[in-house]
Amino acid sequence: MARVIALSNQKGGVGKTTSTINIAACLAAGEQKVLIIDLDPQSNSGSGLGIYPEDVATSTYHVLVDEVPLKNAILHTELKFLDIAPSTPDLVGAEVELVSAIGRETRLLDAINQVSEYYDFILIDCPPALGLLTINALTAADSVLIPLQCEYYALEGISQLIKTIALIKKKLNPNLETEGILLTMYDRRNNLSAQVEQDVRSHFGDTVFKTVIPRNVKLSEAPSHGKPVILYDINSTGAKAYMDMAGILIKRHVNKPLPEEKQAVSNVNKQHTQPNQPVNTSNQTHV
Repeated sequence: MARVIALSNQKGGVGKTTSTINIAACLAAGEQKVLIIDLDPQSNSGSGLGIYPEDVATSTYHVLVDEVPLKNAILHTELKFLDIAPSTPDLVGAEVELVSAIGRETRLLDAINQVSEYYDFILIDCPPALGLLTINALTAADSVLIPLQCEYYALEGISQLIKTIALIKKKLNPNLETEGILLTMYDRRNNLSAQVEQDVRSHFGDTVFKTVIPRNVKLSEAPSHGKPVILYDINSTGAKAYMDMAGILIKRHVNKPLPEEKQAVSNVNKQHTQPNQPVNTSNQTHV
């Protein structure tokens, strides 16, 4: 069964989607079977992998609102071991349409249970809000990974997220864990980044990952090319940081080491496939 990790922070622009795409890609480079579920109506997880809303016939909107089987929404990406269930802007209406739905908080959980056996990791890219979409993600998840930007107001709102996590644990998902806090957009030339890191580590202790994601030009450029950073520039500092992060998750949950960097590069080169191909989970060759 897959380890289901929701990447959530109701503050926008903290690196949720960037982290979802690149952690997933690095896990796939380590030959872990990974599914991204995009719950953000902005659809950036898909576009960051070369899959655009206008090309998507079945999305996470249909999975949540119409209860279409999740396997019908899953598409292949360029990486052999990485699939995605993309979103479209229609998803913005799901919050309203689900208000009166029976079992509205568990729609995503029910959908994930249909495909979980085919994957090692499922990463959920949450919207920058604590509404019904995020509640679905937290109800379905084994753990929450919180990206936190190394800038002023970084801690703004995180207390509310922690309260929401506690409420979900109490009412809907008693086994929900905090995977950790991932510091993002760290600028070593900026004293403010160092101060924020010190404050966060002082407050949250070992909950904060030792790996820090730097502010990196290649990380910013990669989405415009529809690629994760390891396919755009695997030697960049951003790629190396996300490889480290993937290694932590594999060691924690799979107890299998990530391939050495050269082997990972080889794996990436071998895994190029045609993106935007529908997946039939009953006949997948890599699951």
